[in-house]
This record gives sequence, C-alpha cells and structure tokens, in this order.
Amino acid sequence: MVVSPDDVDGPRYDPFDPDSHPTQIVDAAELLRPFVEPAPGALRRWRKQSTNAPIVQVENAYITGKLDLRGADLRYLFRFERCRFEQVPDVREANLLGLVFQRCRLPGLHARNLRTSNDLRLIKCYVEVAPGTSDGETTMRRVDELDRGMPDAAVNLTDAVVEGSVVLTGSHVHHPRGKAIHADRLLVTGALLAYRLRVEGEVRVPGMHTGGNVNFSGAQLRNPGGFVIDGNGARIGGSLLCEVDRPGGDTAPRSFSSTGLLYLPSAHVAGDINFRGARLRMKQGGELLVDAWKTGDWYVDPWPALIADRLQVDGNVELSDGLDVTGTIRMVNSRIGGSLRVADAHIRVLPSKEHPFRDRAVHLDGSEISGDLDGKRMRARGQMRLADVAIRGNVHLTDSTFVHPGRDVLSLRRSTVSGNMQLRRCSAKGTVRLMGMTVGGSIDLRASDVRDPEVTEFGHWAVDLRSVKVARSVLLTAENRRPCTVHGGVTTDGAAIARQFDITGAELHGSPTSGGDGGPESSGEASAPEDSDSGESRVGAGHAGDFVALDAGDTSADEFLLRPGCPPRGKVVLLRSQCGTLDDSEQLWLAEGGLELEDFRYGGLAEPIAIDDNRTVRRRLALLHDAIGGYRPGPYDQFASMLRACGNEEHADWVLAKKQQYRYESLAHGRPVVGLGVRLWSLLQRWMVGYGYRPVRAVALLLLLLIAGSFWFGLRDDDCVHDPDLVVIEGSRCVVNQDDTGLDWNPVLYTVDLLVPIVDFGNKGRWYMADEDKWVATAFTATGWVLATTVAAGMTRTLRRTNSG
Repeated sequence: MVVSPDDVDGPRYDPFDPDSHPTQIVDAAELLRPFVEPAPGALRRWRKQSTNAPIVQVENAYITGKLDLRGADLRYLFRFERCRFEQVPDVREANLLGLVFQRCRLPGLHARNLRTSNDLRLIKCYVEVAPGTSDGETTMRRVDELDRGMPDAAVNLTDAVVEGSVVLTGSHVHHPRGKAIHADRLLVTGALLAYRLRVEGEVRVPGMHTGGNVNFSGAQLRNPGGFVIDGNGARIGGSLLCEVDRPGGDTAPRSFSSTGLLYLPSAHVAGDINFRGARLRMKQGGELLVDAWKTGDWYVDPWPALIADRLQVDGNVELSDGLDVTGTIRMVNSRIGGSLRVADAHIRVLPSKEHPFRDRAVHLDGSEISGDLDGKRMRARGQMRLADVAIRGNVHLTDSTFVHPGRDVLSLRRSTVSGNMQLRRCSAKGTVRLMGMTVGGSIDLRASDVRDPEVTEFGHWAVDLRSVKVARSVLLTAENRRPCTVHGGVTTDGAAIARQFDITGAELHGSPTSGGDGGPESSGEASAPEDSDSGESRVGAGHAGDFVALDAGDTSADEFLLRPGCPPRGKVVLLRSQCGTLDDSEQLWLAEGGLELEDFRYGGLAEPIAIDDNRTVRRRLALLHDAIGGYRPGPYDQFASMLRACGNEEHADWVLAKKQQYRYESLAHGRPVVGLGVRLWSLLQRWMVGYGYRPVRAVALLLLLLIAGSFWFGLRDDDCVHDPDLVVIEGSRCVVNQDDTGLDWNPVLYTVDLLVPIVDFGNKGRWYMADEDKWVATAFTATGWVLATTVAAGMTRTLRRTNSG
C-alpha cells in the first residue's frame, strides 16, 4: 500500500517548515483501517498479511489522529517520508516487519516492547514533545516531579527487540528536561547508528545489547548537569564510535560533542572505543543533578565528563587526536584489551580550593591496559591519577604538558609498566609521583621541566621515585642541549635500578618555585584562578642549600652517572646507596648544600685513576673534603677501598693518611687550648710516619736516629770513669755491674738496642748513663717503639695484600 503524491507537480512538503503545506492530510485511523477487521465486543483484530507487497509507504503527508499500532502483529514495513504527525505514533508491543521515519516531524514515539524483523529508522527526523501532554506510560518517575504531566521520554524503546539496526542518523530529539531517548535493555542484533544525531535531554540505554557498532560520530548531545548518555551495563558487540563524522562531498566534518555526563559503568565493548576529536563538556562547580553520582566517597570525581568504571573493552580506547574535555575522564577498575590513547588530547578541570582536593583530570585507579598508554603531546590541567594500574606495554607521555601546581600532577603510585615509562620533554607543574612503581624498561624524563611540587609538613619532591623497581635505567638527562630541569628536588630513596641512574646535564634545584602558570590555557567553564590561589601553601624564601636537590639514599644501580649540568642548588644525599661504577663530575661535588655520603659504596670509577696520577687523587680528595662539610670517616674509607681494589695501593694509603689529618682537625676545631696540642700531635705524626701509612718515613727516621745516636754516644765521655768503684771500659763508658766484664762498648750496637723494641741485643741496661745521656736514651727508646711499630704495621699490610692477591 502506497500513499504518495509524487506524481503531482509542485514542491515537496517540508514538515519542518510551518509555511509549507502538505500535499495531503491522512487520517491515521483510515490509514490503518485495511489492517483492522471488526471483532465482537467492540474489539479490533489485526488482519493477517495479504498477498500485496509488505510495505506501507506514506510520503508528503500530515497525519492526523493517532497512529495506533499497539499490540499489532503485522508483517508489514511501515515507511513514512516527509510526514508530520499530529499525535505520538504508538507501536508498543507491536510485531512489525520494519518501521521507518525519514524527514518526519513527530511529537514523540512510543515503542516499548516493539519487535521488528528489520531496521528501526528515524532518519533526519525532528522529535519534540508537546508540553503538557501525557502518554500514560508505566515507567516510574520521581514522586516530587514538578511537571508530572510530561511524558517519560520523547522516544521510548524500552525492552524493544530490533532484528536489524536502529538508525537515528541526522535526527533531532528535543526533550531537555527529561529522557529524550529511553531504551533500557534495548536489544539490537545489528548496529545502533546515530550519525549527527542532535539531542537535548538524556539518552538512556542501560543494559542495551547490540550485535554491531554503536556510532554517535558527529552527534551533538546536550543535557547540562545530568546524563547525556546513561549506558550502565551496556553490551556492545562491535565498537563504540563517538568521533568526527566525515561524510565527504560538500558536507563539512562534524565532531561528536556532549554537554553533560557520559555514564558508561560496567559496559562491555567487543571492539574499540573511539572519541577522536570529540568535545566533552561538564559544568564545573555547583550541584550535580545526577542522584546516582552524589556520594561521600573520598575518591569521587564531582564533575566528570566521562564515567566508565569497571569498563571492559576488548580493543583500543581512543581519547585522542584533538579530544577536548572539560571535566574528569574517569575509568576506575577498567579492563582494556588493547591500548589507551590520549595523544593530542586537552583535558581540564576546575582546581579545588578546599580539602579533600578532587580535581583529577584523568582517573584510572586499578585499571588494566594490555597495550600501551599513549599520551604524546597531551595537555592536562588537573591531576593525572593512575594508582595501582597495570600496563603491559609502554607509557608514552612525550612532549606533554601537565598543570596541577602545589599537588600531585602525575600520580602512578604502585603501578606496573611492562615496558618503558616515557616522560621526555614534558612540562609539569606539580609533583611527578611514581613512588613504588615497577617498570620493565626505563623511566625516561630526558629534557623535562618539573616545578611547583606539592608542599607538606614532611617536605616536598618535584620528582618522586621512591622505592621504584626498574629493570633498565632511570634517565633525568639533557637532550639536544635541553636540560632536564627540576625545581623542588628529586628522590629515588630505596630505588632498585638494574642498569643506570643518569642525571647527565640535569639542572636540579632543591627549592620549589611559584612562578607564572605557563601551562595550557583553560577555556569555557573550567577557567581556573592563578596558581597562587590553588589552596596550597608555598615554601618561603630560603637559601638553596637548605633544601635537598637529589636524595638517592638506599638507591642501588649498576652505574651512577652523576654529571649534572650545573652544581645542584641544594643538598645531594647518597646515604647507604651502592653502585658498581661511579661516573661523576666536578659539578656534583660543588653542590650548594654539600653531599651526604655515609655508607655510599661504589666499586670503581668510570675513568680509572692511573697509578701515577697524583693530581687527580688530590683534586678528588679536596672536592670530597669540601663537599661533606666536616669529618666523616666513611667516604674516605670508601675512596681508599675503591683505589685499593683497583690496585692503587699507594694512593689508597695516602687517602687514609689524609683522613687521619682531617680527623685531628675536626677534634681540634672549636677547642683553642686542647686543640693546639692536638694539632701539634697531628703535625708530628704526619711528618714522622704519615699517620702510620708511610712506613718508609719511619725506616728513614730510624736510620737517622741510629746515626745520630752513634755519634752522640760514641763521642761523649761519662763521668763514671773517675769512680774507682766502677769498672772502666775503653776509658769512656762504665758498666752498671762489675760482674759484667768482657763487654766491648759499641755506640752503634747500643743505639740499635735502644731503637728496637722488645728484642734485647745485650747492650741496653748494662751501661751506665747519666745526665743528658739518660734522657737521650729514654727518648731513643720511646721513638723506637713508635717507628718500629709503624714499620711492622706497614709490612703486615703489604704481606696481607700479597697473600690476598
């Protein structure tokens, strides 16, 4: 059956133009009369299909009355083109072959429990609910609803079954204070196609099942303060596409846009999710109108643009290529089978001014991503929070800009990345907190700029790498003459790095800065105050040496490359750290706050010190002494141990001797009286025996004392030769005991006996010494003990090294 005036001359009817007149006026009851036969009791009964073609087509008509197909079982395809309906078509509980509205104007569509064997189409239609009407639907509404006479939905497809596709391409549904499309548990065996759909109101599709794609490309959805799409628990057999529609020809491309909350928790998408080039807006500030999102949860995001908690996607999620979002992208505890891309996206939220701070731009806590997280060139104003996230690929955030001054700007606490963590050439205002991460590759912050960190009573860190486990390297280096700059300090406390910890060319500043914003400009409803109004206190002015520029305490790595581009403006802490190879530069040792090096262990230097390179050893020792700011034995012992392990024994002993010198200087410091004696004793030891590490000096002194003693005792006479009670030997010396006869006086042997401790050669104690000789002999004995012990200790060390070799 066809009702069409196409054979009549004149312009076609435009149902959207009030000045356009229909070619014909069709009574809906008359239209349906051929399908209805009388029945007893004033009931109507639908006739079985005739032998005619199963298509009912109406064109260019104004349809009066009510098109009532409720409960109809007709194997007909009803097609309306360029028609205007006086009343809402009613196809509830109907079983039809298909239903098509093209370029039609409708006051609504009631299609609960509709069954169609083919497509359901509303193509380029305009649906607007007449105010003050009621459809008698049974859907529950709020008891305090002010406008209770309004229909539940402009288009109601609740529990409908479409054995084809639902096509809403180019249509406009206007129901701003209610549900524009109500399709709970809609079952579509094909696809849901909504290209360039325009909606004022809520699109409600919780529990929807589709066998193919759900495509909103180029759609414009608007429901400020509420849900634009409520897809809780939806099951999509293909992909969810909300991107730019590019039809070609003279039609300009159009981006998907939404104003309100995209609500997709517990959804399952068998293909991809694509929001490339989309524009998502959620009003920032004020009261959220959605009751389902009013909660006291600490980690709630008060003004999200997209909520996809517990989302499961078998493919990729594309939030990239010009995506512009005002509001939070929230995907907590989600599972993504492919990659998540936010490259070239711009996401911003209004900064929170009061505790608890809930200004997260991206919130992915507890999610799993089987592929990469690609955020190259993205811009985010607000926190990027990815705590306890598992990423089985790489994280690429190269050339990105993150702004969240005074708090964590990028937080990946306890997250796992199987590949590399790329943060190259990034600009971050706030703390980059990667604490407790496990990375299968490297953490790369080459040429990045991080400043304005979170400041608490426990301190502040601009780059927080505490307790990370890295299978390769941590890189904070320069790239193409662009340094890695950190204002606020770097900490790797407790980090385990398999290969290199590299800060070559870095500029590290211990104190945070609070300069101009310099981040991406916010626009629209997310305009934010300046950083100084962010609600976080700033650190007052102070000397750079009062702050820590680098804390690498308890850090282990195969190689430390500590060659900053300039002296760190603050303290460098290497307590209890260890590495196999240390590659450092003079800039490190000139750190303004000095170095803390207790229990810092390194096996060797990247550039070994030659055995005859005294100048390098002296220079390094001077730098070490100035850097630690006082006497600390550990760093000197480690330096000497490293030299000895490399076979440089003489330099090692010299370093240990200098350690003793610095020790005595430390003891004498601040003690004017006692300190003078300490300094003299130190000078005596240094000159005589090199604090025990120069045994050659002791041997030389022993020889000099032997010569001096021999002359002293050989050229002098003793007064005892004039005492007749003593036996005179050789006329110059006397024995103590007259029974000790037969001894020959030998000044050389006597001096030897005085100088050599413990061993008695038969001269010492047998000859009488008086006056000056007595004191000289005593001094020779004491000096001999010191010098001989020093020689013995030196020989012992030599023998020990020889045996160990």
